[in-house]
Amino acid sequence: MLILKFHYFLLLLFLTTFSYSQSKLNTFLKPSDTLNKSRRNAVIITEASIATISLVGLNQLWYSDYPKSKFHTLNDNGEWLQMDKLGHVFTSYQLGKYGANVLKWSGVDKKEQLIYGGTLGFVFLSTVEVFDGFSKEWGFSWGDIMANGVGAGLYIGQELLWNEQKIAIKYSFHQTKYAELNPEKLGESFLEEVLKDYNGQTYWLSANLHSFFKESKLPKWLNVAVGYGAEGMLTGIENIDNQDFINQNRIRQYYLSLDIDLSRIKTNSHVLRSILDVFNVFKVPLPTIEFNKNRVAFHLFYY
Repeated sequence: MLILKFHYFLLLLFLTTFSYSQSKLNTFLKPSDTLNKSRRNAVIITEASIATISLVGLNQLWYSDYPKSKFHTLNDNGEWLQMDKLGHVFTSYQLGKYGANVLKWSGVDKKEQLIYGGTLGFVFLSTVEVFDGFSKEWGFSWGDIMANGVGAGLYIGQELLWNEQKIAIKYSFHQTKYAELNPEKLGESFLEEVLKDYNGQTYWLSANLHSFFKESKLPKWLNVAVGYGAEGMLTGIENIDNQDFINQNRIRQYYLSLDIDLSRIKTNSHVLRSILDVFNVFKVPLPTIEFNKNRVAFHLFYY
């Protein structure tokens, strides 16, 4: 669900950009050197509108299908081998990056970019968490709030420390055999599986080598990435009463791979730059070494 909300933002940006001719669009997408009040106001109104529509829509289309309850908390830190928590980190980081970048585009100063843009994901996701607190099906999770804070902190912290994102959080997905065993939880279609099947998701910390070794001759777009995933999960926790879901053989998986930082590919086109930035949330499939408790495996192209 978190990744779906994030993709709604990307889809809106994509549809907006291609409503212009390419030349006008290139001018439109060029960041302003000074404060452009009309752009800033447009950003504020657009983000507020999208957030409001998203929250109202979630309340009507998602939470309305489940019974309400008094506000309550839930400790779900042990579920899904923490893959859901990494989903919060990823989404908070990416929304914060997006929020800061659109404010940069409007010419807002660095401090305000971080305060009002870098915290976008944390504020939005934490508001959704309050909704969870009033739903009998879920509950307010302090673990989720902490994960939201880690995602926002990773973006803001790097900007304060280095004035750039040397390390990005990325996402990749491949279909697994587990979704068909419990489609209600893991998805009944490919799109649902992308969002709900934690067995096929991998979250990556992708570090740009040139930014750490600026005197080297390494390509500016070359990254090294470490990933975390898990499989064998049909439910949030392993030991439950339903006999159909016992002995799930849940394992953690760790990955080492190369990656490409699409945002560092040189181009004078602001249109292409925007497209590359959008797709840069995904880990590029490249040779990967997998480590888990059962084996060490090599993948020529890992998704």
